[in-house]
Amino acid sequence: MSGWDYMEIYWVKLQAIREETPEINTYYFECPPGFDWEAGAHVHLALEGFNAGEKPNRALVRHMSISTIVSEGMVGITTRVKADCSEFKARLRQLAIGEKVALFKLNHHLVLHRENKRLYFLSSGVGLASFRPLVLDYLADTSNIEQLTMLHVTTQSDALFTDLLGDATSEQINSRIVYGRNAYYPAVTDLAVDQDGIYYIVGSDEFLHETIALLTKEGISPNQIMIDKHATRQEAFLTKA
Repeated sequence: MSGWDYMEIYWVKLQAIREETPEINTYYFECPPGFDWEAGAHVHLALEGFNAGEKPNRALVRHMSISTIVSEGMVGITTRVKADCSEFKARLRQLAIGEKVALFKLNHHLVLHRENKRLYFLSSGVGLASFRPLVLDYLADTSNIEQLTMLHVTTQSDALFTDLLGDATSEQINSRIVYGRNAYYPAVTDLAVDQDGIYYIVGSDEFLHETIALLTKEGISPNQIMIDKHATRQEAFLTKA
C-alpha cells in the first residue's frame, strides 16, 4: 500500500480549453462533489501515472493556482504552455476533452483583507490568473475595502482577462497594465505613497524579490505584503526585505 492511499485525490475530467493567448491556456475541469475552495486557492494538479509507484513521479505534478470561483461550476487552471516545455506541460497540451487529471492538496494563502484599507494587486505575466478569483470576490462584496488597485506588467502578446481586468478605472477598481519592468517600477513607487495599504504580489520568485525590495525601500512594512507562498517560504522572502 502506497502513501497515496491515505490522500484524498479527486480524479476529474477536462471539460473545456480556452486559448487566452498563443502561449497561455485555461483548462476547465469538472468540479467534483465536496471540492469547494475559496478565492485565492491553489491545488496540486497531477497527470495520469503520477502515483503508479510507491513514490510520486514529481515530473507529472504541478502546484497551480485556481483561476475560477466555485459559482462558475468548473475548476479553472490558467498556465503557460510553450512549444518547448517540460514533460508535464507537453502532456497537458495534448490532454483531450474527457480525459482525467488528479487534484489534491487544496489550500490557499491569499485572502481579501477587509480592514477598511486600500488593496493593491501587483502581478506579472500569467500570475494575474491568481488574482482573478479575488477580483470576482471583491466585485461581489466590496464591504470594508476602501478600493482595489491593480498593476499588471506584461507584454503585448500576453494580455489576460481583458474583459474583467483591462486597463480601466472605475469606482470599484483602478486597473493599469504596463509593458515592461522599466514602466512597472516607477508605478510601484507611486502606489507605495499609501503607507497604510495592503500589497499583494504574484509572479516569479525574481519578481517577488524585486517588488518586495522596492516596497520596503519606500517604507512599506513586510506585514503589509501578501504573497502566494507557504508560511515557511513567506519568511524567506519577507525577512530579507
